Amino acid sequence: LPSEADKCCLCPRKPSPGVLQSVHYPHLPLGLASETSIDSMRRVDSSAALFERASQYIPGGVNSPVRAFRSVGLTPLYIDHGKGAHVFDVDGNEYIDYISSWGPLLLGHAYPPIQEAIRLELEKGTSYGACNAREVEMAELICTKFFPSVERVRMVNSGTEATMSAVRLARGFTGRDKIIKFEGCYHGHADTFLISAGSGLATFGQTSSAGVTKHIIEDTLVATYNDIESVRRTLEAHRGKVAAIILEPIMGNMGLIPPAPGFLEELRRVTEEEGVLLIFDEVISGFRAARGGAQELYGIRPDLTCLGKIIGGGLPVGAFGGRADIMDRLAPLGDVYQAGTLSGNPLALAAGITMLQTLAEPDFYTRLEEKGQAFEATIRPILDRYTDRLSYNRVGSLSTIFFTPGGVHSNADAKRSDTEAYARYFRGMIERGIYLPPSQFECIFLSMAHSREDFDRTATAMDEVLREVLG
Repeated sequence: LPSEADKCCLCPRKPSPGVLQSVHYPHLPLGLASETSIDSMRRVDSSAALFERASQYIPGGVNSPVRAFRSVGLTPLYIDHGKGAHVFDVDGNEYIDYISSWGPLLLGHAYPPIQEAIRLELEKGTSYGACNAREVEMAELICTKFFPSVERVRMVNSGTEATMSAVRLARGFTGRDKIIKFEGCYHGHADTFLISAGSGLATFGQTSSAGVTKHIIEDTLVATYNDIESVRRTLEAHRGKVAAIILEPIMGNMGLIPPAPGFLEELRRVTEEEGVLLIFDEVISGFRAARGGAQELYGIRPDLTCLGKIIGGGLPVGAFGGRADIMDRLAPLGDVYQAGTLSGNPLALAAGITMLQTLAEPDFYTRLEEKGQAFEATIRPILDRYTDRLSYNRVGSLSTIFFTPGGVHSNADAKRSDTEAYARYFRGMIERGIYLPPSQFECIFLSMAHSREDFDRTATAMDEVLREVLG
């Protein structure tokens, strides 16, 4: 039994910070092991037992595909709790977390003011199916403190619901049926967005999904990100029929790919010329790229904006908003219907309001950029040794290491990545207690809780693993 000194109030055994506690097999090259051998290195593998149980009742054993770890050759981890920049699995193994719940945990896990806000709201209730004051506070914060382009905002429950609703609104407002999306951009799992999508579909090498009807496919046009001529050709071929163009202004679901100089500016110009609405999906980039998201960073004002993740402080939430004349077409004022029993949930908004109040502090984004610079400066000397095998993109607290040389500027560039090498890299890093996205086509998400010590440990692990994987 562990002594009192070894106990932690949150887990059964207290592991060394940032290091996966495991059995070591010197004869087996770290990061190159098989699924079975890597799993066997864990101190206890309750995650594998849970996954076996889950697979009997949940399709694929998971409730979101990338969590399955299939593309990196492992069974998934089951996380018990998080604190700051670290997470702990059900066996008490500790990892430096670079997923941050896929983005919303800008302040780290279990941030005390957010926990307290949820606790106080929970004492009053969980859901009312009625208006509450938190909805008004959140709307005011988004419209007046963060996104000037958002004159009206409607709360929903997820990023998928936000993008789906924004597209329906755009069709209703313009009276047109078709939309343009970009290859590799992912906007959630609504039918329209599963054509040439990124994220989980990219991870599993799929470009669409069964169950998407022919009619949806016909009304969804696909252009090439960072290629304005592909947009012009598509608009010309379907003149007067396109309701909206939707994109991640900073692509985050084929890994991180920033917009090319002038691309967003030209996109804004051609949409205005053609009477097409411009929708920015800022579920990832909103509140991370800058206070006002990518639209602030690049000086572009879209017609509609989709938000999520961060405005819930880690709880399920989403929102879409934009020009008042467009948003006022929503029911009950207009003829475009959208509704949700849990929309504006007080628990989620209490957490989100506390989050946004912290983000609104005058120096927050200066400090966040410094965090991103510190991370890049720590790992850059290692990456620079492998310029013939790796590329690196970063915008603020978002970044991706691509296992392909020559830079990544498009979906086509990203798809040339050596996903097998990435899988070996992931396995070596997770063994050393570094929890990276289990897919080449996702972002690293930093939080304000990450420390220089975390970055140093990550760089040490990266150095060791890349030597094994890339030689």
